[in-house]
Parts: sequence; structure tokens; C-alpha cells
Amino acid sequence: MSFYSYKNAGSNACPGTVNGNALKGLDQRVCVMVKNVYDSCLQQEQLDDVQVTVSDIVPVLSGNGSAVTRPCSCVGNGSGATCTCPPCGDGTPSYEEAVENAAASQCLPQPQGAWTFESCRSSSTSGTISGLAIDRLCDRPEFARIRGTVNIPIDVLFVDAAGQEWMGRASVAVGKDVLMAIPEESIVPFTLDSLVSAICVKGSYIGNCTFQITVCVTIVLKILAEVELLIPTYGFCQIPPCEEYAENVCDEFFSLPLFPQHATCVSPDVETTSVCRNPEVARPGAGAQCGVSSTCSRCGTTCPSYSGNCPRCGASMTRNS
Repeated sequence: MSFYSYKNAGSNACPGTVNGNALKGLDQRVCVMVKNVYDSCLQQEQLDDVQVTVSDIVPVLSGNGSAVTRPCSCVGNGSGATCTCPPCGDGTPSYEEAVENAAASQCLPQPQGAWTFESCRSSSTSGTISGLAIDRLCDRPEFARIRGTVNIPIDVLFVDAAGQEWMGRASVAVGKDVLMAIPEESIVPFTLDSLVSAICVKGSYIGNCTFQITVCVTIVLKILAEVELLIPTYGFCQIPPCEEYAENVCDEFFSLPLFPQHATCVSPDVETTSVCRNPEVARPGAGAQCGVSSTCSRCGTTCPSYSGNCPRCGASMTRNS
């Protein structure tokens, strides 16, 4: 199971939306260590005719063909790991997958002839900042002029003259000159962090491992400091046991009603008593709405009337016309 398993739907131990009085259950104050965001700003722009030089080129080779899932890419960070997951249906492998497949191959090809650009996108959400200069404004002491270059790592996908796909690494440099609020001097210093994303619109090969691209970039700059905050809490979480993944699970089947149910259009004086009963819709005397149903976006439960949240797993319901 997990916090969000349908078995735990509605449990007070689950994180999520607070229903009713938000103050009910607050029973202690806790000191937590967090990164406090003092200021943040976002800029999105299209950069034309940007030249990037690719390196660490590897061939894009097919795997064993047996995988039916899209693996997430995880990088260890001491006590845990930071993971990014590709969307299902995206057939382009990650750079790490390309390296792994190339390492397992008995015979690696070599790039042939001219290269043809296919696509590129950012390989990480963390950018690196170089040439940083922070100047406080005398007339506005709480603000500073922040200048520097944000480097966005990207993976470039291209095809050689023989039709073989290749992938290489590069970076897009974006200059920034912005005004942001910064905290006063303290023993614990603040830091400037960047959250980045980029995707290419088009590109062409100009030779010497260099491409000229048009790229859409998103950069979020954040003024951070690691601090200790005193916050009210509802107490410790009750951690449920993990649910082992299985291709065929019986829970969904066992959750079905034992006997076939009546039609969705029930009499106005009959109360709905199935798992799909919603106190706002199927209250005593209300019945279900004829011709209206809703389906859960997570577990697939279908209710004979419209409900905002799934009564089984708590996810949002989609109204069916």
C-alpha cells in the first residue's frame, strides 16, 4: 500500500487536502530544517540561432525489447535519490539508457557522413550558474541586481548519413540580469539556485559537431537559505506497508459488488448504498442523476452520478456526458 492506495482513502494519516476545520488535530509544534525561499522569479523565452557543440556522443541502440515500462532516471544524493520519469509513449530513450545499451553491444557503429538534427531537450532540471555578480541597491536595500549566466544541460538527438541515431550532450548558456529581493546579512548565507527546462523547436547541423538550434527555455531563479522553522503539525505519519507490484491483483475484483446492481436511474425516494454513494449527490431522497455518471481518473471506478472525488481511492472523478 501507500498513502494514496484506495485502501487508505479518507484516512486521517494520509497527506493531502484538509476537510472541515483545519485546526482540528493540531497537537504539537515541531522544528524542521528546510530550504526557505526568500524570493523567486520565472522567465520564459525563445532563443534563436543558438550554437551548441555536442560531446560524449553515443549510438541509440534498441534494447532487448522485453520492457513494457518506461524506467525513471535516478541520481543518488546522499541519503536518497532525485528521479525524473519520462512520459509513457515517449519512444526516445534517455542518455543514460543509450549509454547502457551501447555498453552492452558487441559492435558499436561510427558516425557516417553528414548529420541531421532530430530533437533536443533538457537533461536535468538543475542549471549551473557562472559569472555570478550580486550588487545591493543603495536606494532599495532589500533588493539586489543579480547578473550571471545560467547553463542548461541538454541531450541532442541526431541521425547520421547511414540512418543511425545518435545522442550527445551539450548546454545552452542564457545570460540573466534581474532584480530580486535578498535577505539581510546572517551567519547562514543565502544561495542562488536555478530550476531549468528547455526543448528545441528546430535545428540544423553546421559541422564540427556543432548544431544551430531554436530552443524554448524556462528558468526559475530562487534565493534560498537552509533554516530551522517552527511549524504546527498533526503529529507523525502512520506509514502503511508497501504494496508489492503484481500483474494480476484481486483487490479491484474483490471490491466489486457481490450481485448485479440495478440501473443507474433509481427512484427519487430510494437511497444509493453502493460504494459510489456521495453524500452531496446520493443523499437520502436524492437518488442518482439519470444519464449522468463519473469515472475515477486513478482506479477506474464508475459511479452512476457525478462525484467530485472517488469514494474508493479519493482521486478526482471525471464527469461522463
